Amino acid sequence: MKTASEEVTDMIFLNKWSSQTLCAGAELGVFDFLSQQTARTASDVAKEIDVDPKLLYRLFRALASIGLLNETTGEQFTLTERGTVLRSGAPGSLRYMAMLEGGEEHWEIWKYVPAMVRTGRQNAFLREYGEMAFEHARVNPKGYGAVFGKAMSGFSTFQSTWALEALRDYDFSSVATWCDVGGGHGHMMCSFLTAHPHLSGTVLDLPEVVTETDQLWAPTLGLEARCQYVAADMFKEVPTKADVYSLKMILHDWSDSECRQILGNIRRRAKPGARVFIIEHIVPGPSESHFAKLFDIHMMCWGDGQERTEEEYGQLLQTSGWRFVNCHYPSHANMGVVEGVA
Repeated sequence: MKTASEEVTDMIFLNKWSSQTLCAGAELGVFDFLSQQTARTASDVAKEIDVDPKLLYRLFRALASIGLLNETTGEQFTLTERGTVLRSGAPGSLRYMAMLEGGEEHWEIWKYVPAMVRTGRQNAFLREYGEMAFEHARVNPKGYGAVFGKAMSGFSTFQSTWALEALRDYDFSSVATWCDVGGGHGHMMCSFLTAHPHLSGTVLDLPEVVTETDQLWAPTLGLEARCQYVAADMFKEVPTKADVYSLKMILHDWSDSECRQILGNIRRRAKPGARVFIIEHIVPGPSESHFAKLFDIHMMCWGDGQERTEEEYGQLLQTSGWRFVNCHYPSHANMGVVEGVA
């Protein structure tokens, strides 16, 4: 068993080194040139991606040490199961999420944590770049914007699965229409339409999102007859009437007052008895180590939002014309679905 000093040493060094090693492999795209079945040397791959073979071997060796590659005799490498999810074409690829979190923007903002805690003012992205993260993505469409969009799209695959599992026993028989607010390209909406064939869905997002027709999930999955895309700004209006509204990984981006504005806009359109599902990483009680508690520090750096407890989401609902009903969890409880009723 490691001593406390040894465990803290691992936290100081290994977590940082592992994430940056993973990010380097993702940025170079090396996982696309390896497979689980056929072993290749670093020299072979180096020729294809035009990099230094000796330094690539050292990177491969490090990637193997954190479980993403297997090294065999003759300095040959294959992908592990973990490594396959970093291939560009893998379903729910995490390649771009690795590049996003290990990249310049999301690395630089963490240096402001002590200053933010001292002053009580969050949003390190604004401090570092002079603009909000969403605006930075918009004005850098081929850099940060492209990586951010692909990262969110890939991660959405997992989140949709978690949301489906959390609501696996929910009775949707009385639900006919569903609107996913801030629903992006519609992966989650399409997941619920596939699971519940009687539903019709609407994906609401900004015009620049819903006009990316080559990336929309409904036509790709043959669901365009049951899923429409509506361009709107949720801070101004939610024009769609529905039995159920959902917000997946939306409210954690915003301050309490901004969340109340979004929920209030939905409530003004919702009929009595309509439901809202807030799908987020819910902060658990004080004794539990949880992803949401660290994610909350990232949100402190990234913008004006935060991760919240069940009680905090319940309070947001109550002050926006909704009543808290319940919180549903998948078996691993990484994410939760907070349910409210109009």
